[in-house]
Amino acid sequence: MKNVVILANGEFPKGKTPLQILKNNSFLICCDGAINNLLKTNIKPNLIIGDLDSINENLKTKFADILIKIADQNTNDLTKAINWCVENSITDVTIIGATGKREDHTIANISLLAKYIELLNVKIITDYGVFTPITKTTLFTSKKGQQVSIFSLDCDKEISSKNLKYPLQNLKLETWWMGTLNESVNNNFTIICNNNTRVIVYQTLV
Repeated sequence: MKNVVILANGEFPKGKTPLQILKNNSFLICCDGAINNLLKTNIKPNLIIGDLDSINENLKTKFADILIKIADQNTNDLTKAINWCVENSITDVTIIGATGKREDHTIANISLLAKYIELLNVKIITDYGVFTPITKTTLFTSKKGQQVSIFSLDCDKEISSKNLKYPLQNLKLETWWMGTLNESVNNNFTIICNNNTRVIVYQTLV
């Protein structure tokens, strides 16, 4: 098992792309309370991970054989699920249902990507786009006109780009808005940064 889909307890996906990923998964981890929405579909999880404070006793009994309870209150359920993947040598993780509802949870879930860049290939897919974390110069497959935003978690480090409508030239993204609302002008684009520069790249779905 190398590829895992994690369903977080944000807004349940409605878009075609995340729903296809959810339906066609090879191994699905459901974060705690997300099971309440997943039950409305015919999709069954392989594991349910979390502190289990959002699951009623009937569901705990029904899914007793696939529950993993992690009581640590210093981490959220998505972190618990990703940590399980790391501990079990998973190499590729796609997260859906990580946005929507509370904005603070959305920001926290997106920023969480940066913590795991070196440990596995991880991305968040929403109804509208894809968040991909990188730490070094990376070529992205794209389409002309695709909207792109770049967020740096290391605002003191310089970032450049190729094939974006508004090129970045050794720019320090000192605030979150500075790298947003860009656009690909080709079938690929490159984000140029030094190793260990933590960057999250957003692309709209095309």
